[in-house]
Order: sequence, then C-alpha cells, then structure tokens
Amino acid sequence: MTKGYWIANNLVHDSEAYKAYQKANAGPLKEYGGKFLVRAGRQISPEGAMFPRSVVIEFPSYADAVACYESVAYQEALTIRQPIADTNLIIVEGYDE
Repeated sequence: MTKGYWIANNLVHDSEAYKAYQKANAGPLKEYGGKFLVRAGRQISPEGAMFPRSVVIEFPSYADAVACYESVAYQEALTIRQPIADTNLIIVEGYDE
C-alpha cells in the first residue's frame, strides 16, 4: 500500500498559542497513524519562497492522510491554528516502484 504524506510549510505568529494546536492535533494524528518525518529544524530554500517552518508527516496510506485531515477532531484543531499561522499544506500520495 502506498503511503500518504502531509507536507506543510508554516509561518507561526504566536508560538505559545501554537502549542495548543500541537496538543489538539496529537489525537487525530495518532488515530490515523501519522508519524513526523520532519518537524521544523534547519532548512534552506534554494529555489522559490517558503515560510520558515516545514513539517512532513507520513501516514500508512493516502486514504489515511486525507481521512485524518477531514476528521472532526483535526478540523477542531485547525480552528486553533488558522488564526495564528499562515500555512501551505498539501496531501500527497507517496511513490512506490
């Protein structure tokens, strides 16, 4: 089964309030098998413009990645993040040879 990924790029405006979002998203991420592969850390952007915080979360499948995002629990967490961070997020299917 091909894995699914959330690839997010964020500009957080309120670091303290962002902690509440992280706490709120922990449950749905765990429920759908989400695993952080990248969580902030150093980055460069040799091409294009990006926000300073990048995150990559791996899911067991693309369907799990989409279902997590669409879940009631994650949508509740999202209401915490939206006013305090600018985010670009894609949900993408992995590549298997």
